Order: sequence, then C-alpha cells, then structure tokens
Amino acid sequence: MSIILAHAQGLVYTLLSLMPSHYQRDSLQALLGLFLQAQGHPLPQQCQVKSASALSRFLNVYAWSTRCLIRESRRMVIQQILSQPRIGRKPILQVIIDLTTLEKRGKFKALDGLVRVYHGKRGLHVVVVYLVVGQWRVPWSFRVYRGKNTASPAQLGLKLVGSLPKALTNHFQVLILVDTAFGSIEFLKGIRKFKYHAIAGVRCDRQLQDGRSLKQLHKRGSQVRLVGLKFPVTISWYYLKRDGGKLEKRFVLSTKALKGSTITWWGKRRWQIEGWFKIAKHRFGLHRFGQATLKGIYRWLVLSLIAYLLAHWAYLSTASPNLPDWAEAAKLALEVLLPQLVILPLLLEFQRLQPLLRTQGLELQITRCKM
Repeated sequence: MSIILAHAQGLVYTLLSLMPSHYQRDSLQALLGLFLQAQGHPLPQQCQVKSASALSRFLNVYAWSTRCLIRESRRMVIQQILSQPRIGRKPILQVIIDLTTLEKRGKFKALDGLVRVYHGKRGLHVVVVYLVVGQWRVPWSFRVYRGKNTASPAQLGLKLVGSLPKALTNHFQVLILVDTAFGSIEFLKGIRKFKYHAIAGVRCDRQLQDGRSLKQLHKRGSQVRLVGLKFPVTISWYYLKRDGGKLEKRFVLSTKALKGSTITWWGKRRWQIEGWFKIAKHRFGLHRFGQATLKGIYRWLVLSLIAYLLAHWAYLSTASPNLPDWAEAAKLALEVLLPQLVILPLLLEFQRLQPLLRTQGLELQITRCKM
C-alpha cells in the first residue's frame, strides 16, 4: 500500500473510532461505501448492508459528533499537505471561493426556509472554500446562504477566509480567487485587512475614480483606482467561450501589482472550482440529500466531501499523469479502505443463489485461506 493510501486508511480508522457504538460504525462505513460508488446517486435504500431507516437514524437522530469528524479530517489533511518537501520559495495556496446551488424539489418544512429560490435556482445555496496547492485539491469548509437580510455570500466568504488555519496560511503564500459576485468593495477591503491578495472577477461597468468604466480600458495590466477603494488595483481580462461558441469578455482585477498576462492566468484558475462542483454532485451525490432535518443534511454534505477526499487520495496514490477517472479512483478507495463493503454483497448474492446452483448440480464453497 502506498504511503498516501496508508494515510487515507488511518483517516478511515480514526473516523470509525469516533463513533460511540459498533452499530454507528457500521452505518458510517455503509454511507462512505455508498458515496464511493461514485455514480452520483448514493441513495440509502440502495444500500445492501444497512437498511435505509438505520442510515436515516444515523444521519438525523444519533448523537455522534460531526464536529469531531470534521476536525480529525482537517488535521490529517494539514498533516499530509505539510509533510511534502518544499523546494524554493513559499508555494501558493489557492483559496477559491464560490457559491453553488444544491437544487432541490419538494417541501422542506423543517429547514426554516433554507431551501429557497436565488438567481432563478431553487435549492440550498452554499458558499464553499476550495483549496488548491500543488497536487492537493481539498474542499475545506462551507456556509449556507440564508437569504435576504442575512449575511451575503461575500460576507460568508470573508468569514470562511478568516477561519483558515494558521498552520496553512503561515506555510504558504495565500491567494484568494473569486468570481464577480465576490468582487465587492467590502470583500476586497476585508481581504486586504487579512493581509492577503485577491484575484477577483469584476463587472465591466465598474466605475473608476477618474470617471471612466473598466470597459473603456484598452491595455491589460493597467493600474487603476475603483470608486470606493483607497488602494489601487491592476486590471486584465480574458475571453470565455460560452454556449454556441460565442466569446464573452471577462474582466478580472488583482489587489497585487502583477503583469496583465499573470492576472489573466490566475483569473482562469478560479474555474477549477466549477469542475469540482460537477464532480462533487454528479459523482459523490453532494446534492442528493433527502433528509428532513438540518443536522441530517449537514452530515450528508460532510460525508460526501470526505468520500471525495478519500477518492482524491486514491487517485494521487496511482501517480498517474492523466486527469482523474473518478469512478476508478473511488473504486480503488473502496476496495482498499473498505474492502468488507465490496466482499459482503458478493457473499450475500452467493448465498441467495445457492439453491439455484444446486438445481444445476453445482456446489460452491468459500474457505478462508491461510496467510
């Protein structure tokens, strides 16, 4: 077993040890196994080793500490990231922040209006922090946007940035990457207070202090002063291909003085989180929760993200130069980290087919081999 898979196995053992009973340990394994099927629909009723009602009670009722689960997962992530050798100057920690909608239908009366319509999409609206450093891709934390007259997505993003652990921020150069929704005056001032730099999408009609707007700029890398900001920013842009092949001009600013081409390169890197959103939803069922309680939904999201993390480590263990095949990575994680969940359904199916085998004059036996 590779070192990183051994580390992943240690994480699984640690999480299981946090469960107060063996019934809950079995339920945790069963849920991780469902997520690691990586088919995008980890529905409890499809579980072969635990009943849907048992998994529902595990998510919504039983008193196990979700916070401890998160704390231990983060501790081992930090430990693994910091264990990598560093050559040269401090590497850059990309902190990508974005809002995604976990679209839902139906009524969720117990959620106190958290399932709502925002920008034409109905569901749970979640601000996510996604960390990228070297080969590591880590969904770090999230907050639910609760609607009008509550903290805005940009304000939630600032809170999440402020909660980043010093073990990471002291070890790396921190660069915040956000889209236009987070490029507000308040957000940029907040990032500056944290003494970080940001690359942010910005609307083309943002006003400059000299009376012009951004769309009137003609040179990438121009240093300008936006209305409402006391410090200068540097502007660049790139062209994004939309549906139908049409190119859309996207402006991006940097709070750090950089070349226009560098700002453009970093501005495009923000789109990494969009690809991850698709993986998390369509492979690891992030949006497939059906729980009727906030606790159940929160636990569902946390376990989905942990399953992605295990699959990501399994992919890294292959040292493949190719882009991840998430089905294969999740399969490897499941077989190495939770082999009993692969074997038990086969044994149950074998037991079910025994009468049929006998009618065909066949008899199969499974024996334990000597190691």
